[in-house]
Amino acid sequence: MQAFLFSLTLVVSFIMTVTSVPLVARGSMSGSATYYAVGLGSCGSTNSDGEMVAALSSEVMSKKYCGKSVTIKGPNGSVSVKVVDTCPGCAAGDVDMSPAAFQKIAKSLDEGRVQISWSL
Repeated sequence: MQAFLFSLTLVVSFIMTVTSVPLVARGSMSGSATYYAVGLGSCGSTNSDGEMVAALSSEVMSKKYCGKSVTIKGPNGSVSVKVVDTCPGCAAGDVDMSPAAFQKIAKSLDEGRVQISWSL
């Protein structure tokens, strides 16, 4: 009986620990957004500046993200983009966007760089 109560105490303690951990959105990141002249991307497709596409940093990017949708929230709105390229000069949470996509989250291209949060 004592072993049973000890086991039950362990299970209850584990459940309470698991339920007290804060939930974090899967793939949630933050950093800076910039824009670039879109062309042939590391995913193998050619895109244009008018499309809603983006490049992830070298630290984050892998082929498994090619074609995936990313939702980016900036100071002036949000946009969903398709991952098509790698940004070698970007920090881990940064995203390089097509000019059309960048204009959805910033006041204008003149801003050049804005703070963002994003998720896969």
